[in-house]
Amino acid sequence: MSRVGRKLIPIPEGVRVQVSADAVEVEGPKGKLRQALPPGVRFEERDGSLQAHPIRANDNSLRKFHGLARSLVANAVHGVAQGFTKELDIVGIGYRAERTGQQVVFSLGYSHPITLDIPAGIDIAVEKQTHITVSGIDRQRVGQVAANIRALRKPDPYKQKGIRYTGEVLKKKVGKTGA
Repeated sequence: MSRVGRKLIPIPEGVRVQVSADAVEVEGPKGKLRQALPPGVRFEERDGSLQAHPIRANDNSLRKFHGLARSLVANAVHGVAQGFTKELDIVGIGYRAERTGQQVVFSLGYSHPITLDIPAGIDIAVEKQTHITVSGIDRQRVGQVAANIRALRKPDPYKQKGIRYTGEVLKKKVGKTGA
């Protein structure tokens, strides 16, 4: 049995959970999420917490989903209660971002500005033109949008320019030596 799957998921105040056979619906102050369940796992609610149970503990092909299902539902509960954020920094002379309506316009050293549409359910805040905060209730979507923004101009290992996660440590490479 999975060690992660055995942990209880505490349900904070103001969060309602509805368990069905194939999904768990979570509703809280930040919004509502529906998390589909992988096969072989069921959830049980008791005493203000959720517990994941494998349907057949001896079936090796289904045991692998036990911890996964628990993590997905725990992320949904945390998301509707508190939300998730990812922060990115833009490093480089002339590199900047600006939010206009439901779009973010990036100037990243290319010959043209790059326009990114903000997906529904995600909020992007641009502070000081070089600091971006991506927030939302769905951890997977927040992480994917942040990864898409970072992919617009990945950090250069030689000059350290580009878009990076806040706190990300880059290994700087040494360039050519002059003769």
